[in-house]
Amino acid sequence: MTIHSFPYFINSKTEILILGTMPGVVSLVKQEYYANPRNHFWKIIYTLFDILPIPETFEEKIQLLQYNKIGLWDVLENCERKGSLDIHIKNKKENDFEMLFKEFPSITKIIFNGKQSHAFFYKRFGQIEGITYYVMPSTSPANTMSFENKLKIWSTCFE
Repeated sequence: MTIHSFPYFINSKTEILILGTMPGVVSLVKQEYYANPRNHFWKIIYTLFDILPIPETFEEKIQLLQYNKIGLWDVLENCERKGSLDIHIKNKKENDFEMLFKEFPSITKIIFNGKQSHAFFYKRFGQIEGITYYVMPSTSPANTMSFENKLKIWSTCFE
């Protein structure tokens, strides 16, 4: 079964782009990035910006990212995958990053949420001049690293 990523959440002020691979099953059902309550993404972001509790609505979460010049998207536009794990991805198609970087030249940093998103991106696009890459541990519940360790590592790309 072919699944599709979401539209990007990027605007003219975006400087940092966080890229996942492809939304998981819970996110696809809810049509929200990082919707699985066991995914550490939102808790990491809100802890780093010292804003707790985490807002209830997806719109409020996106507003905080955009206020802090952070955008969200996925490396893949679509793929075939059973379940939520990246290891099951087949027949993938990448999003159009050449168009994206022309439209949003203020992006100077990409944070990859997990090694697989970076691997898919780098294989297709390589190192893009003027953009710094950070490969962070996946915030997915499939990554059994503790929240505290993920937070410590993620904090390094916001210093």
